[in-house]
Amino acid sequence: MAFTNSRGRTQTALADINITPLVDVVLVLLLIFMLTAPVLQSGVEVAVPHTRSVNQLTEERTVITIDKDQNVFLQDKPVNVNALKSLLASTNGPGKSKVVYVRADEKVPFGAFASVMDAVKAAGITNISIVTQPLNQ
Repeated sequence: MAFTNSRGRTQTALADINITPLVDVVLVLLLIFMLTAPVLQSGVEVAVPHTRSVNQLTEERTVITIDKDQNVFLQDKPVNVNALKSLLASTNGPGKSKVVYVRADEKVPFGAFASVMDAVKAAGITNISIVTQPLNQ
């Protein structure tokens, strides 16, 4: 935009946008999201066993968790072991894949682990993976 001053000279208006406040706001939002993202990934605390061969999970699947107090969780929701068979049958319908990941704490007795595995097998799921962590070498 141009205009003429009192002396008859043509001058242009300063039409540049100051982006410094925009950058400040974006950096503050980035900092907020970086600090809150780990908090949003809360779940059941489980110390899974360490093994040599570990595959990375790339897609979301049905996860059953057994914590150190032998509480059973289906997708981070507490469930009764006796109701696990019917819940798995309803979540893994005909259109769903029949893959289940089992996370168990290192201190869980084998009997509790076996009862969960029995409920998974009774629901008709045969593709079961056990979640572990890689060994620190």
